Amino acid sequence: MNEHEPAVSVVVCVYTEDRWEDILAAVASVRAQSRPALETLLVVDHNQALLERLAKEYKETDGVRVLANAGPRGLSAGRNTGIAASHGGIIAFLDDDAVAERDWLRHFAEGYTDPRVMAVGGRTMPVWASGRRPVWFPEEFDWVVGCTYRGLPRGRVRVRNVLGGNASFRRTAFDAAGGFATGIGRDGDRRPLGCEETELCIRLTRARPDAVLLIDDRAVIHHRVPEAREHFGYFRSRTYAEGLSKALVARSVGAGKGLESERRYATRVLPAGVARGVRDALLARPGGAGRAGAIAAGVLTAAAGYVLGSLRARRGGTTFTVAEIERNTEGDGGRR
Repeated sequence: MNEHEPAVSVVVCVYTEDRWEDILAAVASVRAQSRPALETLLVVDHNQALLERLAKEYKETDGVRVLANAGPRGLSAGRNTGIAASHGGIIAFLDDDAVAERDWLRHFAEGYTDPRVMAVGGRTMPVWASGRRPVWFPEEFDWVVGCTYRGLPRGRVRVRNVLGGNASFRRTAFDAAGGFATGIGRDGDRRPLGCEETELCIRLTRARPDAVLLIDDRAVIHHRVPEAREHFGYFRSRTYAEGLSKALVARSVGAGKGLESERRYATRVLPAGVARGVRDALLARPGGAGRAGAIAAGVLTAAAGYVLGSLRARRGGTTFTVAEIERNTEGDGGRR
């Protein structure tokens, strides 16, 4: 590693012992990077048993720290806790049920040679529990299972926002824009709301109009998709929740910017996906009709969620708070 390159801290937010083996695999993949991380921070979301178990597991492991979420329950506060406790000039985030390829951090770090770059995201590939993609599941909706979806640009390209489970930010981005908003992101196994990284990225580019945000699809992670998420019921629930979340984002940053990428997705990517599904159905290829139908259902349920979320936001029924990141340096040289 070049001594002039900023060090990278990796934050992995965890919440359940059900993912124990996944957590160990995620940490192992970080420790095997070709460009070593300065540290790996495991932030435990209000689960004392898991906190104690992980602290014992990594007690003798240099470079791994285990700490409790210092804010309200949920992914956003966990990430903010990790940012505050970290030492690196770049903070990368990895899902607790994903493993990173060996050059993941190297590709992230390369993006920051341009001082205008404030965030770099990567490509997330699904690992289906059943061993193969369900034939009805459209690639255009891989975001439902936290993965890179058909329609995103390829290569290293400028984007509106990165995707939170495989992303990195320059530390000064949080100084400029604050942290992840609480009340909008995921909270354990409750309704899977999201879009907290979208809201943060838009807020960042407003605070720093010169900021550049990139996706480099060479920075690859492999994300486990459990069997329960391979069913249409989860697909429908997650697309509905996305609509709720987009309503909050639009409320925060305005519909123009908040739905900028979604308009292209809805008017170009999805119609092309339906056309492919119909074509495959006419050619008697498996799953063609199912994929076309799933795209239509996903659009309708997301729209319903957006309408309801907008009504709730106008009535003040759903709120979220942007946290300022205060560096916590007291005793952070050790492990908990």
